[in-house]
Amino acid sequence: MCLTTPGQIVRIDAASPEVRTAEVDFGVATRTVNLAFTPEARLGDFVVVHSGFATRTLAEAEAREALALLHEMAAPGGSR
Repeated sequence: MCLTTPGQIVRIDAASPEVRTAEVDFGVATRTVNLAFTPEARLGDFVVVHSGFATRTLAEAEAREALALLHEMAAPGGSR
């Protein structure tokens, strides 16, 4: 089973325009993510990440709701 995870772009690496990457904060970790599929993504945006690639941008409210659900499921005795 695959899981996509929302995170917030905290830094964009502009060193290589051919391979645009960003540091994305997932709340518990920060990872480097490829932005090839989301050329519209900007600093501060929330993106959905799958296998190291941002697959789409999403609204902050939608991202926060998804993160809350993930945290609820991960908690001991999570109800979902």
